[in-house]
Amino acid sequence: MGSTISLLKYLPPWRDLIHPTPETYTQILTIWQYFAPLTTIQWLTAYFPMGKTSLKSSPFNIPGRIAWSIMELVAPINLLYQFNTLPHKMNLTPSQLPTPNKLLATLYVTHYINRAIISPLFASPSVSPIHALIVVCASLFNWFNSTCLAAWLVGYHVPISGYRADGYGSGSSSGSHTFLPYIGIVLFILGMAGNIVSERTLFRLRRAEAEKVADKKSDTTQGGSRYSKVYVIPPAKGLFRSVLYPHYVWEWVEWAGFILVGTAVYPAARGDVQVGREIKLVPWLVPGAAIAEWLRVPLPLPAVIFFVNAVATMVPQARRGKKWYLERFGSEKVAGRGAVVPFSSWL
Repeated sequence: MGSTISLLKYLPPWRDLIHPTPETYTQILTIWQYFAPLTTIQWLTAYFPMGKTSLKSSPFNIPGRIAWSIMELVAPINLLYQFNTLPHKMNLTPSQLPTPNKLLATLYVTHYINRAIISPLFASPSVSPIHALIVVCASLFNWFNSTCLAAWLVGYHVPISGYRADGYGSGSSSGSHTFLPYIGIVLFILGMAGNIVSERTLFRLRRAEAEKVADKKSDTTQGGSRYSKVYVIPPAKGLFRSVLYPHYVWEWVEWAGFILVGTAVYPAARGDVQVGREIKLVPWLVPGAAIAEWLRVPLPLPAVIFFVNAVATMVPQARRGKKWYLERFGSEKVAGRGAVVPFSSWL
């Protein structure tokens, strides 16, 4: 008990979590970069009470559409809140922030308008109940992520130990900073389009299968309940020709583009920059810093951490989903496709 009280003394006050200071931002970012190894838990257990593997009945289940919207809305709401309040700490208004910073905030919110509102509430034929544990974990993920991104975009700066990649300004002699953001915008748009098309294809196939089953049973059930727990395996064509989860892959393309756009953010070049203490990168982020240093562009560290954490979370989900497809439909229907790596038997 005493050790717990001692640990609590080192936690920042609640007001600094709601409105992070540069020091609090550094603490949160340091913790956030260690998230990826925690996803090994997903490889070691089949317990994942949402979607196809959701629990049939649990007192902790939350209706799927509501749960999905709640946990995903944390991301855009928190980012917009921080983006519109933190600049006042620097005697600025959000409109005075650089255009790339505002563009990245817009791209992030646009993604989550689809993910948190359009997809679960309007596009999906049904959403299985989601366990409260998943809702809490996903909400924390989105809070950590959106807080780090918002603090970075309003001008907070964290020096990186051993690297100058975060210190190059817009006047750098390298020309890479001039074209990388444009490539990033293209990748983001392509990734979001591919993600939406893939997901909507699955929804369309589920609706068609549910209608077929309902016709055979002369089911007169109205509304969306007839679609509950009706799943199909997409045929091996189009975006699903080589992988079973192309919507995951396209989302990664989207966030890779987000990183490239982030190379246009130069917090260190601003006179009113808020500087936190130096941060030491975890080993799996070091190559990204080295590449940024070689290109002579700033390292968009919060965006890179988000990308790594998202991939680390989604890969075991996709692999679990492929196993479910094999058990439900058989290897012939899977047709040698990988989960997220083309034609891979493992991923």
